[in-house]
Amino acid sequence: MSFHGLPKSYLLAGDPYHCHCFKTARLLAEQLQLKEGEWTLNFQSRVGREEWLRPYTEETLLKFAKQGPKRITALCPGFAVDCLETLEEIALRNRADFLAAGGEQFDYVPALNATAEHVSVLNDLITRHTQGWLPLASNTEHSQSLAKHQGAAQ
Repeated sequence: MSFHGLPKSYLLAGDPYHCHCFKTARLLAEQLQLKEGEWTLNFQSRVGREEWLRPYTEETLLKFAKQGPKRITALCPGFAVDCLETLEEIALRNRADFLAAGGEQFDYVPALNATAEHVSVLNDLITRHTQGWLPLASNTEHSQSLAKHQGAAQ
């Protein structure tokens, strides 16, 4: 399982993202009835020179290609829809690197993407968890007021 990475400094500053990823992976593994040792959690999409959350997905894949397992299924449970970071980075580039380094099979599980069911679930979650927020009209008025304050034309 590959989650989007963050700089390690975020974790050290108290950001709970790292823990949320591990909990999500553990619960997903339980639902998939995966045993310990049948799955790993990794982080992808690093930029810059700062150290990011580890283990890094591409390093784990190269290790697997050389030492096993030689057949893997990759999924990115932190992504609601496929994008450059799942398709280009994982399903294409990391797949090619894994196979070139000695891996035998690399399967990618697509994200939920824009199916009607997925959009409905997201809509229900958003509606449930935004109860009590300002009405949409007030948010729009507030946003327009902020934009005007920053020099936007009317």
